[in-house]
Amino acid sequence: MNQTHSIARLESREIYRNQWLRLREDRILRSNGKEGIYSVVDKDDCAAIIPLQDGTVWLVEQFRYTIQERALEIPQGGWEREIHDPEELARGELKEETGLHAAEMTYLGFLWIAYGFAQQKQHVFLATGLTMQERDPDEEEHDMIIHTVPVAEFEQMMVDGRIRDASTVGAWGLYLMSQRSVVRKGSR
Repeated sequence: MNQTHSIARLESREIYRNQWLRLREDRILRSNGKEGIYSVVDKDDCAAIIPLQDGTVWLVEQFRYTIQERALEIPQGGWEREIHDPEELARGELKEETGLHAAEMTYLGFLWIAYGFAQQKQHVFLATGLTMQERDPDEEEHDMIIHTVPVAEFEQMMVDGRIRDASTVGAWGLYLMSQRSVVRKGSR
């Protein structure tokens, strides 16, 4: 890919910070010579986990304040600090939200959450060899409900709009492509 920068940062200032994010405002210069302002939300990396076993996917349901409704999604989240081992984060989030331990965590890749305004990378893992342990939810997850659904129903939930979480849909796309890649390699 062409890495030519068509926008240069002239100066940057942090305008807000809390334990979850930092908001900065950058004065920029576009390659056409026009100046502007770009607001950027900086957040530490997070993880999304597809817990899959025997044709069943584990989902979590929780109230999402920003959209004012309950939402179904795969387990996901971050620790509000820089992470050095995405797998450790993924294992921690899986245990925290579902109580599951995975014998195997397979890295599928990463997604940018919303790079139009946020700088946050989401590492995607497939969790298999699942055993139930004790959940360890944080304060934001006090009302979380765990669901298990067959893969076909999970896919239908995305198609018919019961699951509208971009991270869940994107993670499942990475999983499907990884499976197609395995099949192609095996048929050579």
